[in-house]
Amino acid sequence: MDGLTIGEVAEKARVHIETLRYYERRGLIARPPRSASNYRRYSQDAVQWVRFIKRAQELGFSLKDIKELLSIRAAPETECGEIRAHAEAKIKDIDERIGSLVAMKSALSKLVTECSGESPLTDCPILESLDTTEAIS
Repeated sequence: MDGLTIGEVAEKARVHIETLRYYERRGLIARPPRSASNYRRYSQDAVQWVRFIKRAQELGFSLKDIKELLSIRAAPETECGEIRAHAEAKIKDIDERIGSLVAMKSALSKLVTECSGESPLTDCPILESLDTTEAIS
């Protein structure tokens, strides 16, 4: 039986073997047929699929998003605009996360400014702020 072993796919795609097994369990890549000795035998396309998944993850797509992108990609009648819509939604999500991170940084910077670092621990404004139920602004 022809095909690549799980180790060969992992090496060519630059991932761990457990990553391939995980992708299989999540339905991101098809479970490959097995050889007579019960080894997985992947097609050459598996390497490309795994690289696609990793690149999409690097761009911030979740595995759920990627599964949807893969199903869209597999439907040749789908237009590019559908993928574009997913990318635009991801940009919006990233912008929202950046906004949240900027707000967190601002709040934490304010607390650090209020803390001299020389007071007793019981008077630490950072710890006091973390103990309160009020939102930090």
